[in-house]
Amino acid sequence: MCHGTTQWPGASFNHNSTGYILAGAHSDAGCDLCHANNVFAGTPTQCASCHLAEYNGSVNPDHIAAGFPQDCSICHSTAQWPGAVFNHTSGTQFPLTGTHTSLGCSSCHSSGVYNGLEQTCVSCHLERYNSAADPNHIAAGFPQDCAVCHTTTGWTPAGFNHSSQTSFELTGAHTTVSCANCHIGGQYAGTPADCYPCHQSFYDQTTNPNHSAAQFPTTCDICHTTTQWTGATFNHTWFPENHRSANTCDDCHPNASNYAIFNCLGCHSQRQTASSHAGRPNYVYNSANCYACHPTGTK
Repeated sequence: MCHGTTQWPGASFNHNSTGYILAGAHSDAGCDLCHANNVFAGTPTQCASCHLAEYNGSVNPDHIAAGFPQDCSICHSTAQWPGAVFNHTSGTQFPLTGTHTSLGCSSCHSSGVYNGLEQTCVSCHLERYNSAADPNHIAAGFPQDCAVCHTTTGWTPAGFNHSSQTSFELTGAHTTVSCANCHIGGQYAGTPADCYPCHQSFYDQTTNPNHSAAQFPTTCDICHTTTQWTGATFNHTWFPENHRSANTCDDCHPNASNYAIFNCLGCHSQRQTASSHAGRPNYVYNSANCYACHPTGTK
């Protein structure tokens, strides 16, 4: 194991055959550094069995106070004891990305506590959350999960994906308006998702046709789109194909203050309808009767 038949003195031992490979500074260390009192059998292979004094004496950081494990190989290597490094990504459930990779350990572990430190953003960024004024995070009721808007690449400018984070997808012109346009007074939680709360002034002031007088519904998306507010169109499903010759709403709805009133007689003359209804019983020339027999606008 140590001696050869060629020469008895100058014995050598291949430590790798023990299952504990000597590498780095260990390969140059004298046997007695690890095998004190000439005890070779059953020597512990854990780092702390030799380096416990260095573990206990460490002050930057204090290993005992920080609750560091005594497995020195997590941070130290046999190549060099000083200049220890810790792979935060593989060694914890909190991978370091972006700006976090260049921070000193004490930036997050300011209390000297490393084991069991809280991983939520606000545990480090609560002061920024509380002091944020544009918008005021507390007044707006923002969640304290900073990652919803901020990234580790750059704290500012923050961005919020309205389509994936809420049930109100931003499309068309909505994608370019500022948050304050819809979230008046810095109120974000519970903002109504229907059109009217933001577009009431448009509804009230419209005169062609007068929406309020005509008692139009306040569901603006029936006629308007987020791509373009003006040039509204209405899908007149009750009279689909054969009434497309009507140019404007008032061709059939002479009373702009009440669209429930309609007039068929402006386009369909009595002479025309009389000839096509010859011999039909109960024929009457008025709009109500036209609709009673032709509710979908077809013959």
